[in-house]
Amino acid sequence: YWVPDNRHLPLPAVLNRNVGGEDSAEGEWPWQVSLRKMGMHICGGALITNNWVVTAAHCFLSDSNPSQYTVLLGANTLENSWAHRLSIGVADIIRNPWYAGEATSGDIALVRLAYPVRFTNYILPICVPAANVEFPPGKKCWVTGWGDIKDLPSPKRLQKLQVPIIDIQTCRRLYSIDMGPSLPQKNIQDDMICAGYAEGMKDTCKGDSGGPLMCKINQEWLLAGIVSWGEGCAEKNRPGVYTRLTSYQELQSDFAFCGIKAEHGALFQEGRGSGNCASHHLHDDCWVHPNFRGN
Repeated sequence: YWVPDNRHLPLPAVLNRNVGGEDSAEGEWPWQVSLRKMGMHICGGALITNNWVVTAAHCFLSDSNPSQYTVLLGANTLENSWAHRLSIGVADIIRNPWYAGEATSGDIALVRLAYPVRFTNYILPICVPAANVEFPPGKKCWVTGWGDIKDLPSPKRLQKLQVPIIDIQTCRRLYSIDMGPSLPQKNIQDDMICAGYAEGMKDTCKGDSGGPLMCKINQEWLLAGIVSWGEGCAEKNRPGVYTRLTSYQELQSDFAFCGIKAEHGALFQEGRGSGNCASHHLHDDCWVHPNFRGN
């Protein structure tokens, strides 16, 4: 199902910094990565195994050359050099060809690192939730990112923002409210999850695209979503919209996008607090999954 013929998709959206966030501490979000093109930060992402990162499809052009990209791991600031930071090249980019631009389904991509990373206190994967995990409305989760680094004061420290989950029907109703030509109505697809505030004031504001929306369930951090899009910047009736991770899996033993299989089902967590997320092992080969298109 994953095919390379996606040359006519739009360019990535301009990234903006989040609104209402606060500084993160060193090692607080050890799965957060900085995706860099030609040495410049362009998007966020989340480490999900020792050699795979998940991010947003709109972070890449259709014909992106992996050799132009690197992934920075273990970084809390983008400027200062720390011993636990690690920059790794990119071996492969698997971009969902069904993604057709902002507010369409399938804003998800996988990045394979040039070599497996060794886990440390500052570099660890986040658990990918099993398909049956629910993130109830009102649950307080966190989103992180550096946003537009031009607007972020030195030393460009990772920002974090707590946001409540908004149920999809409420989110659809909010986005159906006519807010004028600058904030057009948009459809919320089934493979999306919303988080934020109906009154605005706090939002990721598309920054950092591809970064993680994380919820803690039974003492385990789960990757609920990927920063995808939103209208305006912390505007009323326009909460942040994220790609829903549970839409891109089938069984606990089958990593649906790219058909990557998790050995012993260790990659997927059902919120039982197993504490086993640092022992992921994925097969390197990528096969085509006939039903991969989200729910």
